[in-house]
Amino acid sequence: MTASFVDRYGPVALVAGASEGLGAAFAAALAARGLRLVLVARRPAPLAALADRLRADHGADVTTLALDLGRYADLDRLFAATASLEVGLLVHNAAASPIGAFLEVSAEDHRRVLAVNCTAGALLAHHYARPMAARRRGGVVLVSSMSGLQGTAMVAHYAASKSYLRVLAEGLGNELRPLGVDVLAPLCGPIRTPGYQASEPAANPFTPKPMEPEDVVAATLAALGRGATCVPGSRDRVLALVLERVLPRGIAVDLISAVTRRMYARPVD
Repeated sequence: MTASFVDRYGPVALVAGASEGLGAAFAAALAARGLRLVLVARRPAPLAALADRLRADHGADVTTLALDLGRYADLDRLFAATASLEVGLLVHNAAASPIGAFLEVSAEDHRRVLAVNCTAGALLAHHYARPMAARRRGGVVLVSSMSGLQGTAMVAHYAASKSYLRVLAEGLGNELRPLGVDVLAPLCGPIRTPGYQASEPAANPFTPKPMEPEDVVAATLAALGRGATCVPGSRDRVLALVLERVLPRGIAVDLISAVTRRMYARPVD
């Protein structure tokens, strides 16, 4: 199983947004499968700590690059630093996710959502999938979200960016499948990550229980090569079915927006 995975998606996996949470879980799972790793994130210290753990736990060959993928110059630095590597699997997990009313989020934060979530995702896929297609093997994972199934208040731009990645994965999957490259967008629900916990979602009966990062990664890697999208977790698969197939779209928007407002309602001073 491990050998066939390396043959299909090795020898090098690049994980963008790798320093903690879901990205770190992807890195650990791929190290356990025997892939060499290039880990990219903005903060060098957490990257270095993760790399040390992966070397100790798995004997992994790990390269870390502290870069901001919201900047064109850093994308160019990444491409130059990996020019000699045979990247067989790309995981785009980097994301900007401001929470709040759309008009109250700063223009700079809106620009960053576009730069990190959309532009970086598309340019990374374009750069690394080209040699994959030439080799007739490889994989691209563009981490999406169930928030992108419909418009969602309080995370309106983030949700739209995740919808972008889903549609991009569907189109790329159709284009690249005949060339031997698998493309997948996991539509993730809440995940117990440091970022999710730092957002301080209010505890109430409507707050969905977050999945563990390792479970999301396991489901995603199991789905790679079986279609352009997946929804990790049986509970979230049922919810996605209801939102997309059962409820009228307007009601789905109202329902999920109401839940999100409850999660992020802040007391008035």
